[in-house]
Amino acid sequence: MTTSATWVFLALLSAVFAALTAIFAKVGVQGVSPDLATLIRTLVIAVVVFGFVQYTGQWTNPLALPGKTWVFLVLSALATGASWICYFRALQLGDVSKVAPVDKLSLVLIAVFAAMFLGERPSARDWSGILLVGTGVLIIAAKR
Repeated sequence: MTTSATWVFLALLSAVFAALTAIFAKVGVQGVSPDLATLIRTLVIAVVVFGFVQYTGQWTNPLALPGKTWVFLVLSALATGASWICYFRALQLGDVSKVAPVDKLSLVLIAVFAAMFLGERPSARDWSGILLVGTGVLIIAAKR
């Protein structure tokens, strides 16, 4: 499989797992604090990823990583945690068919932030698709 085909395949699998995450989480947060639900989810993920890293032989001393790597991984973790806490609370209050698409407004924000901070330059065609996603989110989120 080519690099291009591999990243597309993995991205599609990610989308499938994200969809399942939304469905499972909606059922899982019923009758429990969304913060406790986030903690349980995080612990399970930590155990699974630790096992995966061990199994694939990718373990190295994390203290040997450069400081810049640590700063950005910690910032990413904090952003992930904040996202998950907000997401689980939103799922507890709203329909998953509305919460999950609004959460995907992150697709638009990712493109904007990547252009601003990483120097990425999506094409006009790419921006058109990004704009369509944003429009779709606004339509879903609009009150009737």
